[in-house]
Amino acid sequence: MTEPVVWTFFYGSYMNLDVLRDTGLVPQEWEVAQLGGFDLRIAPRANLVASNVGWVFGIVATATHPELERLYAHARDVLREIYVPHPVLVTARSGRWRPALCYIAPAMEPRPAERDYVERILRPARELGFPWWYVRQIEGFIPQ
Repeated sequence: MTEPVVWTFFYGSYMNLDVLRDTGLVPQEWEVAQLGGFDLRIAPRANLVASNVGWVFGIVATATHPELERLYAHARDVLREIYVPHPVLVTARSGRWRPALCYIAPAMEPRPAERDYVERILRPARELGFPWWYVRQIEGFIPQ
């Protein structure tokens, strides 16, 4: 029996398909999407904070629950951050609304981000055609 898949919204380094592949997750389907009601923070890892006017860009992709468990065990064990799933409603670039899971860290000790980490987010943001202002926002997290 095959595992059921769920749509998941990735907004940080996991929207980078190379990073997903390195952690053993290769989505069968994915597309660019955006999520309203949140702002992106990278301090030291990507995370979302509630906002009345914010938008976050990323990808919405298919994954099985065991794949997501492995992926977020990697976040916990390697990146040292604990993310928990939240149900969200994203807008795909195609214009279709899609319910998805979105993993958010409920508590993160603020620290400066590492340049390499931010660049793993910045590269797909440029390649996927995110708005210029959003790319500039990500660039702003690169430490000086």
